[in-house]
Amino acid sequence: MGGNILGKNFVLVSFGESHGRCIGAVVDGCPAGLPLSERDIQEELDKRRPGQSTVTTSRVEEDKVEILSGVFEGHTTGAPICMVVWNVDVNSGRYYEFRDKPRPGHADYTARIRYGGFNDFRGGGRLSGRVTASFVMGGAVAKKLLREVLGVAVKAYTVKIGGVEARVVSDAGVERRYENPVRCPDPEAAARMVEVIEEARGRGDSVGGVVECKVTGLPPGVGSPVFDTLEGDISKALFAIPAVKAVEFGSGVKAAEMAGSAHNDPFTIMNGKVATETNNAGGVLGGISSGMPIICRVTFKPTPSISKPQKTVDLARGEETFIEVKGRHDPCVVPRAVPVVE
Repeated sequence: MGGNILGKNFVLVSFGESHGRCIGAVVDGCPAGLPLSERDIQEELDKRRPGQSTVTTSRVEEDKVEILSGVFEGHTTGAPICMVVWNVDVNSGRYYEFRDKPRPGHADYTARIRYGGFNDFRGGGRLSGRVTASFVMGGAVAKKLLREVLGVAVKAYTVKIGGVEARVVSDAGVERRYENPVRCPDPEAAARMVEVIEEARGRGDSVGGVVECKVTGLPPGVGSPVFDTLEGDISKALFAIPAVKAVEFGSGVKAAEMAGSAHNDPFTIMNGKVATETNNAGGVLGGISSGMPIICRVTFKPTPSISKPQKTVDLARGEETFIEVKGRHDPCVVPRAVPVVE
């Protein structure tokens, strides 16, 4: 299949399918001596676990992680770290209809063409959002390494769902983001977002949204132009998340409406260090970190699995038809995508 390895020095190998036996991750390149336990990984996995609120899928997966290698007596050994979670709440029967009738918005058709029909199509198989559990497992190791060795903090949160946007994004709100089901730092906006999601579910429909991520403590000088820029590497990882349609840094698309005099971030000295008065660049200049916070936003499309009748084609018969996608699906992927982006 290919395409399941991310990174160079710190490498993540992702494996498993939505309705296969397990979802797993292998991390290679983590140095020896990092304190690490299954609890460290579990805390992150629990944030994306399904079935925790009315705004997510009712599929119940414990997602209890097992570390199979690379950790001994509570510390990393320098060997590859292999981690798995077992798929338990699986109902594959209804997916056999979609083998010949691709679901609109899903990768059923493109995967069938790419892999000659030999791919595991159940639940979306390898191209399902379920595989992001492996991203979170690998990311949990990376986050702890960044935090304990470099003092780098990574925090993601919801800033938009449907037409509702967070008006206030304070540090205190970000710290409390997991206190509401949509992971939004603005409590008032969070309540309206929940309403929007529930209304969409009631119509048999879905909504999308935007997750913002802020990285603090990253020193200047990280990134390798021209083809291994910091934004490029981050974007490649983010676009691996199913349903992601756009990634922007700093002012992002709004930069097109700004004058250069307004967009340029004036340099200054702050606490004895070079900084900028504004951060329209999002912490990256020329593909290299500037020392300012990395700010990026990730746009997610509405969940393609909806219960409304949709037009498709019957590939076996070579004719147009209609399908209804029944089952347990997120009416909005954004809340569970927050820890994945993070």
